[in-house]
Amino acid sequence: MSQSKQTHQQVQEYYGEVLSGSDDLKTSACCMAEAPPEYVRDTLAKIHPDVLDKFYGCGSPLPPALKGKTVLDLGCGTGRDCYVLSQLVGASGQVIGVDMTPKQLEMARKYIDYHMEQFGFKQPNVAFRQALIEDLSQADIADNSIDVVVSNCVLNLAPEKASVFREIFRVLKPGGELYFSDVFSSRRIPESLTQDPVLRGECLGGALYIEDFRRLLAEMGCRDYRVMNAEKITLTDSEVEAKAGMIPFYSMTIRAFKLPVEDRCEDYGQAAEYLGGMDEFPQAFRLDDHHLFEKGQLVAVCRNTAQMLSDTRFAPYFKVYGEASTHYGLFDCGDGDLAGVADSQTQLGACC
Repeated sequence: MSQSKQTHQQVQEYYGEVLSGSDDLKTSACCMAEAPPEYVRDTLAKIHPDVLDKFYGCGSPLPPALKGKTVLDLGCGTGRDCYVLSQLVGASGQVIGVDMTPKQLEMARKYIDYHMEQFGFKQPNVAFRQALIEDLSQADIADNSIDVVVSNCVLNLAPEKASVFREIFRVLKPGGELYFSDVFSSRRIPESLTQDPVLRGECLGGALYIEDFRRLLAEMGCRDYRVMNAEKITLTDSEVEAKAGMIPFYSMTIRAFKLPVEDRCEDYGQAAEYLGGMDEFPQAFRLDDHHLFEKGQLVAVCRNTAQMLSDTRFAPYFKVYGEASTHYGLFDCGDGDLAGVADSQTQLGACC
């Protein structure tokens, strides 16, 4: 058996057999590290308790402005985030959940009719497909067909991460967004720990070193990603702490776009104004940990940020000033509140 197949089997056993619910987890790695935004909290009340009980996630990768969009959830499990997304995209949108574990998908599919009735939808706008996230062709996901890809503490479980990110940027439409929460480390994980089934199942053994993540995205043509949130993970289990306690782990929520951006923040004399109109954020919109746009206020932005606001689904909500015809050197974005949280030597965002 290849190492990749062995890892897939270990993960399936851990989430299909070992864990009966989120209370069985040994660490906080696969637990919510950030409070969901208000527009997400309102949707959770309509989710079936059985689905909520078997939820494993380390963040709230559920972005705004999804009405009518097609969203792909990688590693959807029993479907909690898919059913939240179902409400956010509305009856005219579509949500596709992909997972490799049959027992998880069985639970997710069991409650499709229940949730459609709860949401008041005449037809299901959610579909669950069994496939490896390293090969989305198994789930019939076409090139340039997805508006937003989300994932909640799953990409760390994949043994072939380059394949996962290659597939993500294959299926995303130009200007589409990857918005995900996962576990990262401030150093590379020793190989002996990456093969430990408990550490792998607890989302630690496969955690990406943040700098290797940056390099991997760059290889995919994505040279600027943004940090939304970062929290240090506490290793409360003595067995896990004895094995991996020397490694700082962080739960982070990150967004990246399928855009031809540069690898540094460059100044072209541009500014952006939030026009409002986004249902979830009528007065102010936060692009990342150090870009907050208040309605009606002009904010100087680098070229990358300008593209993220004007060449994506956020375009109807922003006016970007400046033609980017004259270059003024590097743009001083400032360090974001979360930059360097992993270590003083580690930068957590490509922007500044």
